[in-house]
Amino acid sequence: MRCVVQRVDRARVIVGGEIISIIGKGVLVFLGIERGDTNRDADFLLEKIIHLRIFEDSHGKMNLSLVEISGEILIISQFTLLADCGKGRRPSFMSAEEPEAARKQYEYFVSLAREKISHVATGEFQAMMKIESVNDGPVTMLLDSRKTF
Repeated sequence: MRCVVQRVDRARVIVGGEIISIIGKGVLVFLGIERGDTNRDADFLLEKIIHLRIFEDSHGKMNLSLVEISGEILIISQFTLLADCGKGRRPSFMSAEEPEAARKQYEYFVSLAREKISHVATGEFQAMMKIESVNDGPVTMLLDSRKTF
């Protein structure tokens, strides 16, 4: 699993002109599911995300986690994170998981998040979405379960 984690003041998802999800202070997570990813990948990444010390303490140092600030999380499925742009000009998505298997892993990831974070919002799987966010910092992290185990 590969993800982009952004610290945000707020973020929202719009599908078909309607706001379907919104969060306040917390993290926006773009999540790509790779062929062969398992629940172990999801477990690892979620724990890493919610405990990353990327929020400022009273001294202005990044010393607090999402859990410690009681922050919110918005999780967006994004297979394009698995793009291979090494050859030619058209990205290849061969390493992205098939849609139904990816949906199961995405739903598992979201259910884990709901066990640990009080406000979890999501995008709509396989939908064309407009994602609006107000990044805080900006603070953006790239995580890959296959590179960090």
